[in-house]
Amino acid sequence: MPTTRPAPTASTASTPTAATTTASTPTASTTTASTTTAAPEHRRQLDLPGQTHVAEGPHDHTGMYVMHHAFRRDLVAFAAAVRATPLTADDTWRALADRWHRFATTLHHHHSAEDEHYWPVLLEAVEARGTATDLAEVHAMSEEHADIDPLVTACAGGFAALVDHPCEPHRNALDVRLTGLREVLGEHLRHEETVVLPLVQRVMTTEEFDRVEKAVARAYPLREVPFIVGWAMHGLPEEGRAAMFTGAGAPYRVLHALVRRRFERAEALAFRHGDRGTRP
Repeated sequence: MPTTRPAPTASTASTPTAATTTASTPTASTTTASTTTAAPEHRRQLDLPGQTHVAEGPHDHTGMYVMHHAFRRDLVAFAAAVRATPLTADDTWRALADRWHRFATTLHHHHSAEDEHYWPVLLEAVEARGTATDLAEVHAMSEEHADIDPLVTACAGGFAALVDHPCEPHRNALDVRLTGLREVLGEHLRHEETVVLPLVQRVMTTEEFDRVEKAVARAYPLREVPFIVGWAMHGLPEEGRAAMFTGAGAPYRVLHALVRRRFERAEALAFRHGDRGTRP
């Protein structure tokens, strides 16, 4: 990846891309504006709803920001749907449980790719060009992933309970679990955006960043790519859509056109009783 580019491109370090069908592609908003790490010599990074920081620099974080947008967006939508869906809507609860499985699978692949491919290369870069404090911040990423995993599993159990036996106690228990996960995952995303992504810009070379992107692109299973494309683009502001289409190229645009309507039909079924907005 060159150090400067004329337009944002989609980073496979956080999303599988559909530049080919063999590459992977896979994001929510607060009223508080995100902060910015200034680097005027480089083209502008994305600043999406809910994002807490813009890490300017030579490495393109489009994919990471798009993924984060989708995770935040989904947790808002799940919480609204759990509170509003009638207990008698059996088909909707099954659809929500299935959709939670897709969310959890995507989050798992995202975190696994970071733990196995992104953070090890970043640690090498920090050891060569960073500080002891920087090392601690990178190690904290995997530790936070470990804290998130059981919360995701607990929510899956909550959806299963509502499918098997819909009742107010099960609804209330799942609502509490979703609230807890949103807080913990939200803090992790904030930490990554405000500390670790600026660190990537500061210490990683172009060769190191390119190596990460290629490794992560291979980490997402091909069978998951169609869902991730529809999921990542759903509710994404125009600036983000343009960046993804520009970076991933024509194959991404074609794949999105093929999967978009099917994805949106499934979303309409699962979230029919909640507010399926994009703002967290």
